[in-house]
Amino acid sequence: MTTYTSDARKHTSDTAQTMADVRYEIDRIDRLLVEILAERQSFMNAAARIKGPRAAVHDRARIEDVVAKVKAECPRHGLSPAIAEPVWRALIDRCIAYEFESYDALRVPDEAPEEAPGAPKS
Repeated sequence: MTTYTSDARKHTSDTAQTMADVRYEIDRIDRLLVEILAERQSFMNAAARIKGPRAAVHDRARIEDVVAKVKAECPRHGLSPAIAEPVWRALIDRCIAYEFESYDALRVPDEAPEEAPGAPKS
C-alpha cells in the first residue's frame, strides 16, 4: 500500500484564519492529489498491458460504475456531487486518452522486421 507524504497539516477549514492559511492547506492537498493521481495513472499502464482488444479501453459501463461509486461516497466525506461528478468524468476522460496512448505504445510493431539468419537479402 502506498503511503502519501505531505507537509504537516497546520489548519483545518474551521481553524484557518487568513487566506495564507487557506492557500497553504490547498497547496498541501494539491501535492497529495498529484501523488494519488500518479498512482492512478500507473494502473492505466497496467490496464493497457492487460486488456485484450483496443475497443476494451473505452468501457461505458465501467465509466458509469466508477461515477456512481464516487457519488455514493460523497455524503460520507462531505463532498458535493456537483463537484465530484464533473471532476471524475474529466479524470476518466483523460485517463482513457492516456490508456489508449499506453495501449498503442505497447503494441507498436517493429519498424523493420528482422530477417532470419542466413536468409537471402532482398
